[in-house]
Amino acid sequence: MTEIASPYISHPRIMVLGVQPGTPPFRIMEIDGEVVGSAKAITDVLETAAAYGITVHDLDDPEVVRWVGGDKLTWTPRT
Repeated sequence: MTEIASPYISHPRIMVLGVQPGTPPFRIMEIDGEVVGSAKAITDVLETAAAYGITVHDLDDPEVVRWVGGDKLTWTPRT
C-alpha cells in the first residue's frame, strides 16, 4: 500500500522557544501564536498552560507542545 504525504502540518497551541541567556536562563512561551510569558522550568510551562485553560497530558506530544531549540529538558543556553 502506498502512503500519501499529508499536507497537514500541526500547529500546537503551545510553543516553547529556545533558551535565552539570563539569570536564570529562560524560554519564551507562546500560546495560540501570542507571547504569554517566559518559563524557567517545565513546571512553568504546565502552570502557564493551565492558566490559559489548557491541560497538558503529554509534554512529548508534538500536537500539543512544540519545543524549539531543544526539548523539554533543555533549560541552559547552548554554548
